[in-house]
Amino acid sequence: MHIIDLSLIAGLVVSSLALAMACWNLRLYRPAPPAPPSGPDRAEAVPQRVCVCVPARNEEANIGPCVRSLLDQRHAELIVLAYNDQSTDGTGQALARLAESDARLRVVPTEGLPEGWNGKQWACDRMARSAAAAGSEWLLFTDADVRFEPDAVAAALRAARSGPERLGLISTFPRQVTGTLAEALVVPLIHFVLLSYLPLARMRATRDPSASAGCGQFLLVLREAYLASGGHAGFRSSMHDGIRLPRAVRRAGYATDLFDGTALCSVRMYRGLGQVWRGFGKNAYEGLGSVTLLCVITAMHGLGHLWPWAAVALLGSGAVPAGGPTWWLAGAGVLVPMAERALLAARFGQPWLGVALHPLGVAMLTAIQWWSLWLHLRGRRAWKGRVGGRVTAEAAA
Repeated sequence: MHIIDLSLIAGLVVSSLALAMACWNLRLYRPAPPAPPSGPDRAEAVPQRVCVCVPARNEEANIGPCVRSLLDQRHAELIVLAYNDQSTDGTGQALARLAESDARLRVVPTEGLPEGWNGKQWACDRMARSAAAAGSEWLLFTDADVRFEPDAVAAALRAARSGPERLGLISTFPRQVTGTLAEALVVPLIHFVLLSYLPLARMRATRDPSASAGCGQFLLVLREAYLASGGHAGFRSSMHDGIRLPRAVRRAGYATDLFDGTALCSVRMYRGLGQVWRGFGKNAYEGLGSVTLLCVITAMHGLGHLWPWAAVALLGSGAVPAGGPTWWLAGAGVLVPMAERALLAARFGQPWLGVALHPLGVAMLTAIQWWSLWLHLRGRRAWKGRVGGRVTAEAAA
């Protein structure tokens, strides 16, 4: 057996293990329990107060639809806090109009961004302080581009009640809406990476911070757990609250969990190649956390998801002799990752174009991860056009 066959076997092992992990995780990544029948004994008879926190910087087009979808929630005890993070568009005016029409929306006064803080973390910190003062039992951190179905908050609370003992935080990944080729290639890989590499059974069996995960688009955290964890002040310069807040809550002694909220909320994160590249570039490396893990993931993706396609091309062109089982191994190496992507596309409503072009998407994601490392090393990662309190030249232009 020659080196090509051995490398294809290794790649097939990598992709098969990812498929097996995804299949197991999909059994555990469940929607929230259904609403109980009406009656005086139901669990929701005394609803817990939820404060939804929406940071907004230059979100004039998004803030209205997002806030209105929150104010339309069926959960009775709900208020919405919004923070206008020094926007240069009409975000402030849009929020003022919304607040005038519904007293459940409160606009937290804007303060200058302190040195060492990321803008989103500062906005969330300001809103969390106001929410704690208002006596809210739960804080839901979200983004202005997320849209919520009317039962989203109530369903998330049901998921929290059915979660592990001493649950401090629960999160979900909204349905990811895509419109361009670049979005279809890269955005669905959020679910692919999560379900291929994070054993949800271990996540629920331990409070190890490294076994946690979350999405910054939907972080529902118990107030006492948030305060015990130190909140956003504990990772003030971070670009990845979806990773950092669950880890902080676990270090404070609470459990965290994930549930499937695909039917409850949706988001179109980015529009076009430029936004995809910059958006993922700001925190793709931070989500991994080390150069060692980045190298391991790169090797796994190269061997299990890119090399089989290259081998098929080389075999078809005659550049590589097709000896023994080489064709079969290359074909299996192509089909196994495609099967996983098809499974995820069917479950989460992802574009089939991304399934067909899976190796191109993986190659793009890998390039973005290494670009993110370069930005990290140069201190050039930006959120909404700012590095810390400084506006980047790109945003200023």
